Parts: sequence; C-alpha cells; structure tokens
Amino acid sequence: MTSQTDAGTPFRAARFGAFGGPDVLDVVAMPGIDPGIGGALVRVHAASINPSDVKNVAGRMRQTVPPRTPGRDFAGVVVAGPEDWVGAEVWGTGGDIGFLRDGSHAEYVVLPPGALARKPENLSFAEAGAVGVNYVTAWIGLVEYAAQKPGETVVVLGATGGVGGAVCAIARHRGARVIACVRGAVAEDAVCRQVGAELLDITGIDLAATLREMAGGRGVDVVYDGVGTPALFEPAIEALAFGGRVVCIAGTPGEKVRIELIPFYRKEARLIGVDSLKRGVAACAPILDALAEGFASGAYPPPVIAQAWPLADVAHAYAAVAAGTRGRVILTLA
Repeated sequence: MTSQTDAGTPFRAARFGAFGGPDVLDVVAMPGIDPGIGGALVRVHAASINPSDVKNVAGRMRQTVPPRTPGRDFAGVVVAGPEDWVGAEVWGTGGDIGFLRDGSHAEYVVLPPGALARKPENLSFAEAGAVGVNYVTAWIGLVEYAAQKPGETVVVLGATGGVGGAVCAIARHRGARVIACVRGAVAEDAVCRQVGAELLDITGIDLAATLREMAGGRGVDVVYDGVGTPALFEPAIEALAFGGRVVCIAGTPGEKVRIELIPFYRKEARLIGVDSLKRGVAACAPILDALAEGFASGAYPPPVIAQAWPLADVAHAYAAVAAGTRGRVILTLA
C-alpha cells in the first residue's frame, strides 16, 4: 500500500446520532483514519444528496444504526491504497456506505479497492458525484434485469425524475425507441428531452390505448416505472407486448395494484422489482465502469446541478432535497 499525507489526518464529517429531520445532522471533527492493508482512502470532492439519504437520516432504513455518516454517491481522489490507484480521480455509489458503514458526506471515505472506478475525465467532480444512484438504478433494471435490446420500445413513467432521465439516456444509447411519460411542459435541460425521447403528456389520456397505438398495435417491450401508482402501473401492464417487461422501483406503503393474470401470463410478461440499496459499493463499481463510455462520448448528458452547498451547511442541503428540489443537490468538500 502507498499513501499521500492525507492518511491519518483528522477530518470533518456530517453525523447523526439519532433519527429525525435534517436538523439532527451536525458537522463534527473525526479522528484520522488509515485504510489499512487492502483498503483505499478517498478524499471526497463532491457528493450528492439523494432522497434515500434523507430517508436514512429520518430512520426509514432499518439496516442503519446511528451514530452514522450518511451519503451514497461521491467523486474524489484516492489518497491512500493500492499503488496503481493513488492519485486517481474516482467516482462511486453503494447501498452499504451511509447505511451499514460510514458514507460519503465527509471529507474522506474508506472503501475496499474493488469499489474504485475511474471518473470520466470530461465530468467535473460535482457532476460525477451526482451520477451514482440514478444511473446505477436505471442500469440494473433496464440492462441487467430487463435485458433491453436495440429496436425495442421503452416506456418511462416518471421520465423527468433522476432515475427516469437516466433510463431515457441509457435506453436511447442502446438503440431503443423511448417514450417518456410526462405531465405538462418539460424543462429544456431535462435529460429525457436532451437525449431525444418522445415526450407523451399523459394528462387525461387513456394511457394503455395510447401506448398500444404508438407501438403500432403490438404493445411496448419495456416499461420502467419510477412512479409506482395504480393509475399508471395498471395501464402500463395492459400496454405490454408479448414478452414485455415492467421494471418497478417505487410504490406507496399499503397501496395495492391489480393485474389481470390471464393476459399477463399469455403474453409471457414479467414484473421486475429493483432495489439498488441491495448493491454494495464494490458491486456498483463495474456498473460505473460500464456507464463511463456513455458519459465520455456525450451520449449521457451531465447531471444538472441545482444547488451546491458546503459541508458546513449540510442540514440546509438535506432540507432542500426533502422539499423536492428539481435537479441534483450536492455537497462540495474540497
């Protein structure tokens, strides 16, 4: 193992000792850490705040035991660890950091070497630190589970959201026709618009009939549901073609949806759930490596940074995410 001078240096981190709203977060001084043999120490330059981070602090993630430093996404520089990684600019995300182990909303984070992935050079640290959860969740559902193929029709429910936009970008890059379901006007910088998805305003329409008509009567191949309401999920199921797949990442506790089983099984349709929290930081690194080419080529537009906050204002940054700020909210740490 080789290291720069950062290993063992005291640092600042966001911490919560009890669950609650953003106001339970404090910035505290932490003792210096050494990653030890087989570990890597990353100096965090930027880290986005996801809705799941807010839920984590609120106590909605059963696996988390405080005190804890939250934070899933990050971008920074390796300052200690394997010789061929020291000095490398990296990015990452994981469903374990911030939950089962201290996360990225700190000046340093310790990772296993298998969690290291090189950041695309054309992305800033702020942009790279805002990619993780959205694109990894999109990739797992669309590429790994639904096995989307070129020429297929992909419908995205919640297309203006973070994951929805990522699905639009990945599917377009993989040769799909993408129908982005939206409500009303769509911002010019929305990913679904930037990548050339077909925008479908679903306000007041018969969604199932409209989708079948747009697909020439045969139905659609993949529906990626980032909303999780019966009003959209049920017609999406109806609109599936033979062999169609529905990927679901959202829902409301206690709310039920209906599926008519005879047409569902006769279509040999599939319903797929995705929970990216099940993927640890090391398991996400190969996905980020696979995504890097799309960002390097410009096929995936850089994330829109809505707000950037210093670590000292972490409680205000969390409050912005809790309020539903459009675009990504990041902490700047370097």
